[in-house]
Amino acid sequence: MAKKRTMVYADEEDLAIIKEAAKRYGVSEAEIIRNAIHRAAMSSRIWDEPFFRKTYKRIRDESFQEAKDAVWEEKLDRYHNSRGDRS
Repeated sequence: MAKKRTMVYADEEDLAIIKEAAKRYGVSEAEIIRNAIHRAAMSSRIWDEPFFRKTYKRIRDESFQEAKDAVWEEKLDRYHNSRGDRS
């Protein structure tokens, strides 16, 4: 993936912790910061559909809500079957 240069402002204490971590792990401070940015970006992302929708045969042609309901229903069935208390 191509990288683009950007500028951010950070607290001095945070930068000191990053500097320590980079030294401890033997990587650059920039690598620590890039990893943190990536984790923040991924945790903030909103997904339009389940990750497995295209590969999960039961829900391939269903709407998002139908797919979500089917997955939860299957999880509930497995839970009840594992406990032996299916009603």
